[in-house]
Amino acid sequence: LPMAEAMRILRSVGGRVVGGHRLIVGLSTGLRFAANPCEESSRLGCMSAESSLSSGIAVNDLDPKVRPQDDLYRHVNGAWIDRTEIPSDKARYGSFMVLAEEAEEAVRDIIIESQSAQPGTEERKVGDLYASFLDEARADELGATPIAAQLADAAAVDSISTLLSTLGRLERGGTSGFFQLFVDNDPGNPERYLVFLEQGGLGLPDESYYRDEKFADVLSKYGTFIERMLTLAGLDAPAARAARIVALETEIASKHWDNVANRDSEKTYNPMTWQAANDLAGAVDLSVWLDAIDVPAHAFDEVVVRQPSFAQGLESVLSDDHLQAWRDWLAWPVIRTNAAYLSGDFVEANFDFYGRTLSGTPQLRARWKRGVSLVEGVLG
Repeated sequence: LPMAEAMRILRSVGGRVVGGHRLIVGLSTGLRFAANPCEESSRLGCMSAESSLSSGIAVNDLDPKVRPQDDLYRHVNGAWIDRTEIPSDKARYGSFMVLAEEAEEAVRDIIIESQSAQPGTEERKVGDLYASFLDEARADELGATPIAAQLADAAAVDSISTLLSTLGRLERGGTSGFFQLFVDNDPGNPERYLVFLEQGGLGLPDESYYRDEKFADVLSKYGTFIERMLTLAGLDAPAARAARIVALETEIASKHWDNVANRDSEKTYNPMTWQAANDLAGAVDLSVWLDAIDVPAHAFDEVVVRQPSFAQGLESVLSDDHLQAWRDWLAWPVIRTNAAYLSGDFVEANFDFYGRTLSGTPQLRARWKRGVSLVEGVLG
């Protein structure tokens, strides 16, 4: 791009001087400008025309019909937007996703190479996991068998205490619970890490899906989706179970903070001892749940409870009169968490709701891509 044109753009939208050069920083995808040293400072020396540096601006993506001061995003990306189609297995697309796709193919090559590593090595385990996931025929043959034991555990719950202990054991295997657990820097003391407890227990993105009229159709389809999955899992009375699950999640959602409150870094920073966190739940002893998770000693000595009122609200729903609903609900995250790894009918039903209905993605990603994601996720 000629220097005069680059400077015109800069003058029209504003720039920032860095090291004597005027740069556009943090603008839309693809716009990067590095001034030509030949025109900026003769002491740096000049390069020949054949070897001169390009401006770094993706000029083929610019839309000259749109002035940058009117719509910078469209000016920078207009031509790219007009000629680019979102792939059918994605709900959105951009330059970083193009890079991710290229990296995904490179990772697949590494994984395939690991399949020939010495048996028992870490490399071979990576290859074996990928090969196991790609065995679609075996997955279809097994159906819901891989989760049968977990479903039996859920059905055996006969008290709130056994609910808590069973949920804790299931969470060790990856099943989601009524708290989302993660470890992060302590905002009040970045030199240390703490366990964070965040509100959970929902199968929809947030609490508004259970109360806002604009999501009524999604909530209805969610109930139908649960019924479909319970049927595939071989559970009796799937419609009645699905209704109880949606009703319980709606009650749980009523204890949730909304998205605005969750963005408040001060309100959500509530460090406390585990005993204080346990006391929030009143008569419900969360230590039963914690013992079942079997975390390392002292890991929960001090925690951050992001939404204290949610923990307090658990007392009213973790009651004997909700026990049947909790049994049904406990089976649901077992199915939902594992659906992507079960037989094709589970995979399709799961994608039909979470992919098509919620995200607007038309097509399921190729199995090899999902296999790469699985390996990457397990490796961390």
